[in-house]
Amino acid sequence: MKHLRDLFALAPAHNDHHVALRCGVGVGVPLLLLLVLGRVDLAIFATFGAFTGIYGRNEPHRARLGHQLRAGALMLLVVTAAVASARLHPDAWDIVAGTSLVAGLASLAAGLWRLRPAGSLFHIFAYGAIASMPAHPPAWQALLTAVCTVVFALMLGQLGMLSRRHRTGWQRPARPRFSPAQRRALAADAGLHLLAAAVAGCIATALGIGHNYWAMVAATVPLVGQTVRSRMFRGVQRVLGTFAGLLVTALILWPGLEPWQMAVVIALLQFAAEMFVLRQYALAQVFVTPLALVSTELARPSDPAVLLQDRAVETVIGAAVGMAVVLALHWRATVLRRRGQAAGAEQAAGAEPEAGQGSAAPRGVAARA
Repeated sequence: MKHLRDLFALAPAHNDHHVALRCGVGVGVPLLLLLVLGRVDLAIFATFGAFTGIYGRNEPHRARLGHQLRAGALMLLVVTAAVASARLHPDAWDIVAGTSLVAGLASLAAGLWRLRPAGSLFHIFAYGAIASMPAHPPAWQALLTAVCTVVFALMLGQLGMLSRRHRTGWQRPARPRFSPAQRRALAADAGLHLLAAAVAGCIATALGIGHNYWAMVAATVPLVGQTVRSRMFRGVQRVLGTFAGLLVTALILWPGLEPWQMAVVIALLQFAAEMFVLRQYALAQVFVTPLALVSTELARPSDPAVLLQDRAVETVIGAAVGMAVVLALHWRATVLRRRGQAAGAEQAAGAEPEAGQGSAAPRGVAARA
């Protein structure tokens, strides 16, 4: 029962409405502007650029600016790589290979740059979604849209400086160097992201399921966490929240929304997701799932039933792969620890006779004396 309570526990709020409002405005305004301009084909690039606002949630303004600059730069690199890859007309297996590489490299960059949220979930989503699009606008327009949205997110992150009440100091935050052990840990974590994403993507592609990158996104979710328990919880919460979110998505898409209505819904869902993502991950997924699917539908209209089915199946595949990786690591660590304990016990047992022989000599000498 305790595990069940912990699984659905709601953590205390911590000014979540501030970042939620910034993120909602950060994605809603660019989308509505693109709709006014008649350029809904650029919506996906605006959506991923707006992810910059998710970083540096409650940090002081100087620290947030640096944090979001690094996050925005990494996202723009991923978007650029995806746009370039799309020009090569990749097939499903090419998407798996490219997205797996992004999963590992972006995870390493996020670790070295101390980005929070950690990991490469957003970058996997961005690369997979953009690279798999069948038709693209001119590359310069796509990249300009992403750059403008990143800049807009940076501006929103600094709006508090205009108010004396919310203004924070402008001291540069300390960034201590990583130790060699920490760097090795970051590299190992990047390898796990690459492995989990690749396995999940291969399974989804082999089964012939569309949107294979959704499985790759879900596979990396359990890899973020401090303990095995917290990582397994995230995997279960991802599945439960996604299935609840699919019901919400069906209710949203069933009436057949106009593009401007979708843009408003996306902004509201982004607000709701950021309100709960650090407090209760499963609840946040109830909003994240329709957010992702409505964004996909806005960029590339399709059959909603197929969209919902793909999301459900690929989430289960990805979460299962991610949790399997976590359990395999835990099993390996347990085996190594037990071997170490056994070796230590053998050394201690072997040292006792030697100690006994060493102590007997003085007694013999004393006796002969």
